[in-house]
Amino acid sequence: MAARQIVLITGGNIGIGYEVVKALYAAATPYEILMGSRKIENGEQAIEKLKQEVKESSSTVSVVQADVCSDESLDKLVGDIESKQGKLDVLINNAGAGFDGQIRDKKMSIREAFNASWDTNVSGTHVLTTLAMPLLIKSSNPRLLFVTSGTSSLIETELMEGIHGRINAAPDAGWPKSGQLNPLTSYRSTKTGLNMLMKEWDRILRNDAVKVWAISPGFLATGLGGVGSDVLKKMGAQDPSVGGQFIKDVVEGKRDEYQGKIVRSDFFGTPVQPY
Repeated sequence: MAARQIVLITGGNIGIGYEVVKALYAAATPYEILMGSRKIENGEQAIEKLKQEVKESSSTVSVVQADVCSDESLDKLVGDIESKQGKLDVLINNAGAGFDGQIRDKKMSIREAFNASWDTNVSGTHVLTTLAMPLLIKSSNPRLLFVTSGTSSLIETELMEGIHGRINAAPDAGWPKSGQLNPLTSYRSTKTGLNMLMKEWDRILRNDAVKVWAISPGFLATGLGGVGSDVLKKMGAQDPSVGGQFIKDVVEGKRDEYQGKIVRSDFFGTPVQPY
């Protein structure tokens, strides 16, 4: 029997990350899933929930401590994988955060929020990817995924249909500007930076066997924006499980023709497309 593919997903205990773990755990293909969580106890609770929701699986799942804002944490994580598994087949850089609401609520300064967003969404991702690359190179079919956002597309900043009408709307003239329902400035900016980071890794690995993507899992009702899933669903957001299934498809080779690009599961119902 073929050995299980070893998959590491950061931020795997909650939101889209949890749904990816769940989709892989329920898949017919056997995986060894490493659920990255900033706190081990949160990951353990997520695994308990997972095993209640998916009664049978050909895969294994375990929690690993993964704080993308801590070099010490990432060094230990990669060292542990090297000593226990010896390689890594799939790295899903999913961990992300938005701090714009902290600016709105005067809990963080603009600089603090932007630095925190960049550190979590881009810098930490780059550090982990760099550290993990020797393990990925050892795989016979290595895959590197960056979870981005549909809000990061420069082209789509000019669209005004549906949800775009909310996130792209211009506020009234004058200063100061009134706060929007869900401010996204630092989050969108860093996810656009993450897209370029993906393209850089695609360039760096062009002569290697590593397949690279950025994945935009669609407009999903997660807790990331701080608005609440019920509000997002009323705005047209889909269940986070849709994103989990889509990312599983990428892991399983169903989007290989788009490697090196940004692909997404579009909530408008249009075909999957690179952008």
